[in-house]
Amino acid sequence: MRTDARRHHDPEVRGFASDNYAGGHPEILAALALANGGHQVSYGEDDYTAHLQHVMRSHFGPYAQAFPVFNGTGANVVALQALTDRWGAVICADTAHINVDECGAPERVGGLKLLTVPTEDGKLTPDLIDREAYGWDDEHRAMPQVVSIAQNTELGTVYTVDEIRAICEHAHERGMKVHLDGARIANAAAALDVPMRSFTNVPGVDVLSFGGTKNGMLFGEAVVVLDPDAVRAMKHLRKLSMQLASKMRFVSVQLEALLARDLWLRNARHANAMAQRLAEGVRTVDGVTILHPVQANAVFARLPHDVSERLQKRYRFYFWDEAAGDVRWMCSFDTREEDVDGFVAALREEMKR
Repeated sequence: MRTDARRHHDPEVRGFASDNYAGGHPEILAALALANGGHQVSYGEDDYTAHLQHVMRSHFGPYAQAFPVFNGTGANVVALQALTDRWGAVICADTAHINVDECGAPERVGGLKLLTVPTEDGKLTPDLIDREAYGWDDEHRAMPQVVSIAQNTELGTVYTVDEIRAICEHAHERGMKVHLDGARIANAAAALDVPMRSFTNVPGVDVLSFGGTKNGMLFGEAVVVLDPDAVRAMKHLRKLSMQLASKMRFVSVQLEALLARDLWLRNARHANAMAQRLAEGVRTVDGVTILHPVQANAVFARLPHDVSERLQKRYRFYFWDEAAGDVRWMCSFDTREEDVDGFVAALREEMKR
């Protein structure tokens, strides 16, 4: 079919800045074409969104309810609002995406107080949670009502099933609910080699922000309510938060294509494998230190600042802590072995200059 649009980039160029840089997986594009044509009821009353409920329940249990949204920040804000009162607070790691990378949206848009806890590896524990889990009867303090964890974390680390179970039990014993930011949930499941349900609804997570854009979708995520008794007014909160898509079938069909069979797992396993290949290559380069365990699709490293600046002219990636010389390299579903090997070779060249 003819179009007047023109290509404005080189599709052969790859970088290591973000898994969001990747385009859409061909199977996702095919699903969008399949859903196109004709008329479907808008605002989520379409056949694709109805079928998505069955797909989500096959992964997250018979009580799961999926609410497609536009993006990850929207998913987190809607989910956390649904779990809290106006005076409620959310306990999270100080490196959590909701605290560092969402422009204050949970606090400014959601009206929440974030109670942040320093961690060594991005992961909360019951003991760390207890640093902020107090003062429920103190009207002068925002009430801790939710523990929010990310799987995998912003530092690329992955919670084990037992670690999440311990957090859920600890939070529920104290009357708090548990939210899981699953922007890269597929990468965590692939790393652990377990079903996603094993570290979500089974151990007791109440609400999940399910991520698809970092794993092959063009746009869209979903709030997945795992315990319907834990939330209220989800439909209203989604609309109020400007996350209700009029042509929702085009979000829902992408989620179906990702989850109906094994595309989500294939993509995540490949991205993780490329990160492992990258880490193995980087370890052979003198003067470069890997900072955290490489458990999913992220590699955090420290190297001389001037080397990073030169390397960035050849491959896109971001500083994580520029003052310390820390960088983050991300792999995606379309990262190729030759991309990784070329990057490692370029890194070695720049380190020798």
